[in-house]
Amino acid sequence: MRRVLQSRNEVSTVVDNVFDSLARSPSWPSIIVGVTFPERVKMSDVARTAGVSVATVSKVVNGRYGVAQATVQRVREVIHQLGYEASLGAQSLRSHRTNVLGILVAEFEPFSTELLKGASKEVTGTGYQLLAYSGGDGDGTAVGWERRSLARLSGTLIDGAVIVTPTVVETKQGFHVVAVDPHTGPSGLPTVDSDNFAGAVLATNYLLSLGHRRIGHISGRPDLESARLREAGFRRAMLDAGVAVDERLVRVGGFRVESAAATAAELLALPDRPTAVFAGNDLSAISTMDVARTMGLTVPGDLSVMGFDNIPESALVTPQLTTIAQPLQRMGAEAMRLLIDLVGGVERDPHVRLPTELVVRSSCAPYTPSAGPDRPPSAAGATNG
Repeated sequence: MRRVLQSRNEVSTVVDNVFDSLARSPSWPSIIVGVTFPERVKMSDVARTAGVSVATVSKVVNGRYGVAQATVQRVREVIHQLGYEASLGAQSLRSHRTNVLGILVAEFEPFSTELLKGASKEVTGTGYQLLAYSGGDGDGTAVGWERRSLARLSGTLIDGAVIVTPTVVETKQGFHVVAVDPHTGPSGLPTVDSDNFAGAVLATNYLLSLGHRRIGHISGRPDLESARLREAGFRRAMLDAGVAVDERLVRVGGFRVESAAATAAELLALPDRPTAVFAGNDLSAISTMDVARTMGLTVPGDLSVMGFDNIPESALVTPQLTTIAQPLQRMGAEAMRLLIDLVGGVERDPHVRLPTELVVRSSCAPYTPSAGPDRPPSAAGATNG
């Protein structure tokens, strides 16, 4: 009967032998063995290695006076050699500061990722570190996720936070928060957003200039102010052009690939389908192009498609997506700069709105009668000319 291994050392030896034999086997191209992950280095470890007291190490770590410069240098060298890092929790208890700023998102998707790139660049050289945290439920629709996230992080891990598309924010006094593209639009909370209304007018006017009149709009989430502004801009441009909006061509896509695909399929299955679609964001636009292809339609030959955001993917699809560019990385940078100023007590305008611009690529083309549906447009919409 096989003997049961009694000690941890015996188990460890067996595991090491197994991995060693696997590593020597030609069927295993490469496997790293013998790697150990040490426990967290403590202040006492630094003190013992440097030959000083824990109190001396604490003074060096916290920048206090009363330590000879040669000793300071020696302790810092040991800190570097051992990889010692002060606990953020302990540090915050002592100084009420962590020098860490957070960027909180419901999920890491292309929009928030671009914002994060800008925030990361802006925080470089400021003395702050950046913590990226996803606090949503995985599909970006949970209400109140930012309240739970702030409860976990504020005061002990971060000194302030940039929150991307928050649904609702309640902050305790003395804790600074900047909201990017908040659901309800600018309010008493410091905010950064782009000119969604003007961008939607640009998008719609461009499609109108190409001769399209049956223009569909796949809107974003109804609870999001930016989505409402984009639909409002679409309607204003159509009104100013004297073109009636066919309400059957305005549908909610929710800013998500799956829901936008279902909406696009409904629009393109209409007997008098649109000749152009202005989607509320790039993901919805790309999804619309995919659906069009599966239905045997060409883009832009049979259908012109316009997006909004200018995420990197918009330039990688075929055809490349014509879109409205939000300066996403700049928005992230502006939000981080605003937060740093607020934490530092710098007075400034708490609301930043950045311009949007049209980026013309290959997914839109002039209207031709052959691009329209087989039957004439309904009376609810004007005919293409």
